[in-house]
Parts: sequence; structure tokens; C-alpha cells
Amino acid sequence: MDGVAEGRRPQFLKGLPATSTVEENSAAGVTVYNFSVTASPSEGVAIRSIIVKSNPLAEAFDIEPKGGLEFTVITTGNPVLDYETMPKSFDLQIFVEDTTGRTDLNILTIRITDKNEHPAFQGNMAIQTVTIYVMERKPPERIYQVDAVDPENANLKYSLLPATAPFSITESGAIFSMKEFDYEKDPHCYFLNVTVTDPDGLNSTRTVKINIINIDDESPYFTTKQRIYRIPEEQSPGTIVANITAKDPDDEDSPSRLFYSIQSSNRHFAINPATGVLQVTGRIDRDVLPLRLHPNISLMVRVEDGPSSGHASEMEITIVIEDVNDNPPECHPSAFRKEVNENTTPGTFLVELRNYCKDIDADPSNNQFIFTGLSGFGSNNFALKPTVSGRLVMTGIIDLENPANPGVQVYTLTVRVQDTAHPNYSNIIYIYIRIKPVNEFFPVFCNLSYVFSVSEITKVGSSIGRVHAIDRDWPPNVITYSIVSGAGTRDYTNIFWISPTEGNVMILARLDYETTQKHIFTVQASDQENSTTASVTVNVLEVNDEEPVCSPSFFSLQIPVNLAVGTNINGFRIECQDRDSDPRSFRYFINEGNENNHFTFSPSAGSNISHLILASRFDYESGLDTNWIYSLRVHITDDNLISARDKTTHLIKTGTVTLSIRVIPNPTTATTTTPGITVVTRRENRYSPSAWYVPFIVTLGGALLLGLLAYLGLLLLARLRSHCPPAGTARSTPLINAPEKKKPKKEVVVTMTKLNTVFDGEARDPVTGRMYEFNTRSGARRWKKSTEPPQPTLAMQVMSSATESSGQGVDRAEAPSKKEPSEKRKELTAVTKPAAKPSAGQSETPGQVGLRLQKKKEESEGGGLSSPAP
Repeated sequence: MDGVAEGRRPQFLKGLPATSTVEENSAAGVTVYNFSVTASPSEGVAIRSIIVKSNPLAEAFDIEPKGGLEFTVITTGNPVLDYETMPKSFDLQIFVEDTTGRTDLNILTIRITDKNEHPAFQGNMAIQTVTIYVMERKPPERIYQVDAVDPENANLKYSLLPATAPFSITESGAIFSMKEFDYEKDPHCYFLNVTVTDPDGLNSTRTVKINIINIDDESPYFTTKQRIYRIPEEQSPGTIVANITAKDPDDEDSPSRLFYSIQSSNRHFAINPATGVLQVTGRIDRDVLPLRLHPNISLMVRVEDGPSSGHASEMEITIVIEDVNDNPPECHPSAFRKEVNENTTPGTFLVELRNYCKDIDADPSNNQFIFTGLSGFGSNNFALKPTVSGRLVMTGIIDLENPANPGVQVYTLTVRVQDTAHPNYSNIIYIYIRIKPVNEFFPVFCNLSYVFSVSEITKVGSSIGRVHAIDRDWPPNVITYSIVSGAGTRDYTNIFWISPTEGNVMILARLDYETTQKHIFTVQASDQENSTTASVTVNVLEVNDEEPVCSPSFFSLQIPVNLAVGTNINGFRIECQDRDSDPRSFRYFINEGNENNHFTFSPSAGSNISHLILASRFDYESGLDTNWIYSLRVHITDDNLISARDKTTHLIKTGTVTLSIRVIPNPTTATTTTPGITVVTRRENRYSPSAWYVPFIVTLGGALLLGLLAYLGLLLLARLRSHCPPAGTARSTPLINAPEKKKPKKEVVVTMTKLNTVFDGEARDPVTGRMYEFNTRSGARRWKKSTEPPQPTLAMQVMSSATESSGQGVDRAEAPSKKEPSEKRKELTAVTKPAAKPSAGQSETPGQVGLRLQKKKEESEGGGLSSPAP
């Protein structure tokens, strides 16, 4: 209570602080210091005491209760206290506390005291027995250094036992050998006890083992006395030839450490380097060089007691190779091929086999052979005379055509060649004898002549028949067929071809009954040496293979809408020809474009000429007809007279004609001519060749001709105006001119559009009868080049076109004037009724010009309304 009143902590540790000592290397549990605790006011209160801190830090000490209020500080042994390596003093802070909360803390200082310890070996001697190796013949020298220390760093002394051993040790611990050792005389091993002692007499002892190493200082020597060995040839690898032995004085009774080798160049033998066993390593053939001439093999064998010691001995041995009968006789070639003609005379020599055979065994007793065992199908025709020489001759006659002969052309014979020594090796020789046929017979055709009937529409390349010939030779010779004459026409050199090996006859060009009805040619059969011929006749059978050809094949027509039914349209007709059909065999169909069946042909069958007839009237007002241009595709067949029985076997050919028909409606108004300039536009199709100057010349000539025509038109117009009669007095069509009024003068301007056109069709003009060319796509036409003089109506038509007062151009008509009276409109309508326009891109053909002039003339004379020509 006083301590509390004075501000001091209560003290209940007794004996602390204090200082104590402990000896180094003390074991665990050694008491270092005892202390106690004052009694607690309350009995039975537990007290806890611990070391809270060590300086320096260590776990070498601990506190244990001794009972009651007594405690002791002990060593833990972890770590073991060491004066030389650890701190010399430790300060322990001891803390006590009871359950009432009383505590106290104080310091115990523990000092470590030194103790004399045994010296200690270091290095390998500290943990094991050291083995030292000393070579024999080595002079005295230091062989090992012992290393030991004293914990107290005192000076140590070294000693060596037993003293009789030829070794010594110095004060520094170095072990020396005292003599030069001889392995063969001295002990091979020594055991020495090395002792180290400190000044207080404490010591430690270890054992050292010393081994004397034997060195190679003696040369080995051979113990085998035999020098010559004999072995047969062809020994298998691994066969033992000899067992070479030797000894080394250095080895005494220990296992040999010798090394054996063969010094001479050698590929047949090898020696085991450790045992000295000599074995065969490669094939030994006595029958080849150099062993065939020198059968002895010399080997230089060397023995040494180390790979590089230099102590060795050498010995020469000889191996004699003996010949054995190990080769059969062989023939080169092993197969012989001979050829003889059939019917060869018996006794004919073929081959002497011995010239091609030999036995390569070196010993003469092993290389003798004979020929035996001639066999094979047909071998009765051959013989070996004599068997020693192997001379093969014929003994019979072979005729390939003889029915008794089996027909064999190649005979395969076998002959055995066998040596006379045991074990009588042999080989088989094959002899192939070919009996060469002799061409004794001519080939013969099975027929003297051949007749083939072929349809004229047979495809090119088709086979039409076969010729065949046989050859009595055996085997039959290969027969080659060829055509030697005929088989051609004026147009084709070769119409027919024959297969050289099969004899099949084929056609190379199309047959035409209308040109040639029969072909006769000669074929030949040849066996390369002999040949024979036969005649071949090919009858061409007629077939309906020609199409009807009709003229014109393309035509353009124009008809008025009110043309009477039954009228031959523009007098048009087609005329057809067929090279293989009767004129009565044609039938006409309008296959396309005949809408509402307005058109028909009459007659429709039985004639090669038919006319285009209007079959029904046009009805545009009710809407039944809407098409003003009809493109008719007409088919003409040549089958109408073929009977029903024949139709299954005959062909039907069809020709085609294309017609273009333009329907011209009735005009309802007159065209009024307005004073001014009338533009007449002409389109001219111009053929364009590749030369640049042709279109230039044609264009220039056309321009000059057009200017001339315009000039002539103006002159004609002036002349007509000055000589025109009164209206109604002339039969020709009156000019459109009002009598009460002077018509103003009109200027005519003519333009020309040139079209680059290719003309790919032609037709005949029905009016003039002349041929013209046309373009099938655009319809453009021109006269076909001819020597006929040009038609004079062309210039007149151009002039009349220029002077017509209807005002109608080539391409379009001008609108009628509203100021003209209705009577004049009717007159104008009757007089200026327009002709059909040429199609776009077309010029008016000469035929159209002529037809239009003729039609105008007919109208002026008879007042009829027929359609203008195209």
C-alpha cells in the first residue's frame, strides 16, 4: 500500500534482478537460476511467470515452476550454447502475474562460461574414412593433408600409427610416403590411424586407407602356339576359326585386362577385343578372285594390356580357304530362242549348249557337268547328241498346215545341266523354238463379187457392208484390205473407204441417187506377199431427200382493203421444183401469220404452180381484223401423192416461202396541196463493198443522177402545165389543179438517204420478169446485175412524182386544206390515192415503179382499184 501511495509499482518478485552463469554445451534442462514470488493477500491465487524478452533474442532458456511460489530458469538445448560462436551474455526480462491482476517485471542476466573441448577434424575426415591412392613406382612425396581445429584455438599435435608403416605425418598434418612402392612385392593396401591432440591432452582419432595402384609396366605374351588354320569356304558369319590367348605379368591371377586386334587389312574375319576369339564376319567365296588364285589369308594379331600403354605383342596366323562344290553349272543366256522354217530337214543343227555354260567352282573336281532331261511338248522332234556337249538337232518334220499337226507354232523345251560332283547341283535351260510359217497360199475372198444396196441418205461414216477373205496358211496371215480402183466420181476422189483389218466398207461422202445410181469398185486382200481382188457394187436407193425449192422465196404485196374474195392477189404465184419429186406431189400450207384465214393458195395440192387467193373479206369496222400487215410463212411439202403404206418408210421434205402483205385502207379525205416547197425524200439502199472508193463513186453518181432527174422533172412539169387539156376531156389521170384559180408554183427539193445494206435474198419481179435482190431483215431491194437496158419508166415516174399536185411525199401525205370545196376533195381523193409506202429504210424498187405506172394506166383506162405492186 505504501508503494502505491508513493507512485511506485508493487514488487512481489524475490531474488531479481540478478546475475547467473551457465557452462557452454550444457544439455537441455540444466538449472540456471531460481527465484520466488511473495505470497498473495488472498490464498489460492494462481501465479503465471514467463520470459517476455531476451537480449540478444534467443530461445535457449525457459521458466519452469518448482511448486508453490518457487520458479527456476533452465536451458532448452535449442540451440546448444557455444562460447566460441554465440554471445557471451543474455538479458532475460521475467514477467509475473497473478489472477488478481498483480504483476511484476525484472531482469535476469545469464553469462556463458568457456569449457575446454576436443579437437575436431574437418573436411572429408570429419564424416568418413578417407581413401588415398598411391601409384607404384612413384618416389616418396606428400600424399594427403589432414585438416583439424581446436575450439579454443590451441595448437594441436598430429601422430600416425602404426609406426612401422612406410608413411609419416608432419606437425602441420601433411602425410608423406616413405618409399617407392612395387605392386607386385609390397602390400596393396595400408590402414593408418591419424590422431590430433590439444595442450590439455584432449584428442580425436580418424582412420585413413591407402591403396597402392598397379601400373602397366610389363608386356603381355601369347600363350597360343598354333599358327595355321584351315576352314571351308562359305562359312556363315559368327563361325569361330580360332581362340587366341595371351597373358600379362601385371595381372597375376586377376582377370585379364588384355586387348586383342587384327592389324592387317581384312574383311572376312574379326577378333573379339576382350576374349581373343577369331570369327568369320563376311562371306568367303573361294571361287572368285583373289581367293581363286591365292586361297591363303594372313592375319597379324596384336595383344596389348591397354589401348595406349605401348606394352604389346604381335603374332601372324594363316587361314587356308578350302573349295567346296557349292555352285551349279550356269548358262548365259539361260533361255535360248531359235527360229526355223516349217518343213525343215531332219538332222539340222540348232545350238550347242556347252558353248554357253560353265561351273565356276575353283577345284576341277567340282566343275564338271553334263546335259540331260530334254523334255517339253513336241520334244520328240528334237534330240541332244551327245549329252556331254549339249548339241541340239532336229529329228522330225513340222508342217503347220498338216491337219495332224496340233498347230503349235512355238515349242518350249527344257534341258537340265548338272554337275558330276556331290551334291550334283543343276540348273534348267529353256529353249524356245519358233516354227516360222512359210507363205504358201494366196488369200481367197469368200465371194467373187459383193453387192450392197444403200439408201442415198445414209450418214457419212456409216458402214454399208463387209468383204472377207481367208488364208489357208497356218497360222493365217494377217490380211490387209484396200480399194485399188473405182470408189470415186467427178466431184469426189474417194467416196468409199475400207477398214484395212476388218474389211468393213464405209462411205466418206454423201450419196446422191439423182447424180449416180450405182458405184462399182475393186477391193484387194493382201497377206503382205500375195494378193487377190474382188468386185464391189453399191446400188444407191432413192429416198425423198430433196426439199422443194420455190420462186420467189420472199415477196412483199399490197392490196386494198376492199379487194374481192377469190381474187388472185396481184396476180402472185409461186413455182416450185424438186429434184426427186413429181410436179404433182406438192402441197401448200400457210403455216404462220394467216390470221382469220384471209389467204389461201389455189390449187392447194397436185401442182408445182399455185396462186395466192383472197379467201375472205377484211372486217376492220367490227374489230374482227386489227392487223394491217400480214407476214405469211408458207410451207410446201412433197408428200401428197405418197400412199399411206409408204409414209412410214419415206421422208417428207418441206420448202418455205415468206410473204409480206400490206392492206391499204380506203382513203376518206383528200390531200390539199399547200403552195410552197414540196420535199420529196428518197431512200436509196447502197451496197457497201470493202474498197473505200466504191461508196464514193456510187454516192457521186447517185447525186449526179438525182440532179439530172430533178432537172428533167422540172422540164416535164412546165411542159404539162402548158399543154394540159381541160378537165374531163382526157382519159389519163388529170393533174390536181383548180380551174378557177392559178396554182402557185412549187419548188421541189429532192433529198436522198443512203442506207448501208447487205442483200442476202433474191426474187423475180412479176411485172417485168427481172430478178432483184432484197434484204430479208429490212426489205430493201435493188435490181440484180444484168445486161438488160434500164427501164425508161424510172425517169418518168420520178418526174410525175415531182409534178403531182396531191402533195403526197414518199414518207407521209400533207394534211388537206380546209378552204377547198368537198367536190375538189373527192376529185383529189380519186386522183391522188396513195400507193403503199416502202418500209422504213427501203427505196422503191424498179419493180414497184413499173407496177405503179402500169396500175395508174389501168385505172385511167378501166377505172379499176387493184393493189399496187410491191
